[in-house]
Amino acid sequence: MTPYLIRRISFAIPTLGVIAFVLFGLLELTPGDPLADLPLTVPPEVRADMRAALGLDQMWHIRFGHWLFQLFVVEPMVAVDAVFGTDLAQGRARIVSYQSHAPVMALIAERLPQTLWVVGLAYVVGTALAIGLGVIAAQRQGRWADQLISFATLTGYSIPTFFMGVLFISIFAVRLGWVPSIYDTTLKVTDSTSLWQQIRQMILPVAVMAIYNAGMLAPYVRRAMIDVLDQPFIRTARAKGLPPRGVMWGHALRNAMLPVITVIALGLPQVFGGAIVTEQVFAVNGIGHLLVIGIQAGDLPLVLTLTFLFAVLVVVFNLIADILYAVADPRVRYDAR
Repeated sequence: MTPYLIRRISFAIPTLGVIAFVLFGLLELTPGDPLADLPLTVPPEVRADMRAALGLDQMWHIRFGHWLFQLFVVEPMVAVDAVFGTDLAQGRARIVSYQSHAPVMALIAERLPQTLWVVGLAYVVGTALAIGLGVIAAQRQGRWADQLISFATLTGYSIPTFFMGVLFISIFAVRLGWVPSIYDTTLKVTDSTSLWQQIRQMILPVAVMAIYNAGMLAPYVRRAMIDVLDQPFIRTARAKGLPPRGVMWGHALRNAMLPVITVIALGLPQVFGGAIVTEQVFAVNGIGHLLVIGIQAGDLPLVLTLTFLFAVLVVVFNLIADILYAVADPRVRYDAR
């Protein structure tokens, strides 16, 4: 496994370099000026000084090199300084947002917990729901329960998250008044009352993304379970008199999860992308909302850093999927590859 991981990481590094270059080039070609909103009364020399302060007067390759150095050298130094109390990054320029003039990684660190709470819980709930629905549908293949689950999951996956979010707000927040329609990111959980408020405001965004995730994953679980249930070892287990529940969950599901692991692992970065829309609908002050603000303001360092981190998530979870393959099935080995 170790040689395989080394090869994969050595291949991922240039891949991420190409992705960073492409993202930077696309954002450079995007029309717009970070200083376009300045009043016309600002003198040209002041405008020129502001462009120089932001580094916009430099050639594109110089700015790209500075961004790479800051992301992979300076920002790790800042993290080490924060953990161990050193001063490695003392006096070094960090990636700074054009709009807020604050370090981009500090803005991401401030917003990330909100996104992780909502996205993480939604993915766990959605995955558990998908596994349960997929197993039930496979057990009742061709029956009304299978057809009902297939229809429900297809509907949940097909409806855009922004439309489902607005629909849920209209029904459960506005008409019924069961839950709040706006996510209060300033809420601090200090007692049982604030904990209940936190749970109530998380219900709608978590439900919207969980339904989408379950709709995406459940058909894969169903198909994999149907394939496994036709295997000879399942018939042998049943012939030995094992309980149906033990055959289904102890034998069939473990083997059926092998092809589903990749879908589950690679689906998590997509959920972060879906959170961009969901956070806008429910006013969740997370990294998705931060990305939208950066795009609207033409904040190149913020948008570039966030989109690159999304690309890193895809590469990392692809590698995690391969590792989980070997964990789930000891027969899978990568050392000889």
